[in-house]
Amino acid sequence: MVFERIQKLICEQFVVDPEQVTMETAFVDDLGADSLDVVELTMALEEEFSLAEVSDEELKKILTVGDLVEYVSRYVQD
Repeated sequence: MVFERIQKLICEQFVVDPEQVTMETAFVDDLGADSLDVVELTMALEEEFSLAEVSDEELKKILTVGDLVEYVSRYVQD
């Protein structure tokens, strides 16, 4: 369920089809994300999942959709 909610947000922000967003999808290499995209996605995730602010240190570790799903899953009971 976490993956599906994240996938929906990514599809909306990056204007891609759901089939293009898998656990292996890399934000920079596959979606062409820049730092502004990452900030906007982070804000959307914080709102969607009621997360505390994601630290810059944590953001640097999140390179793929799978990394993001793992991060959010640690803080959300779904």
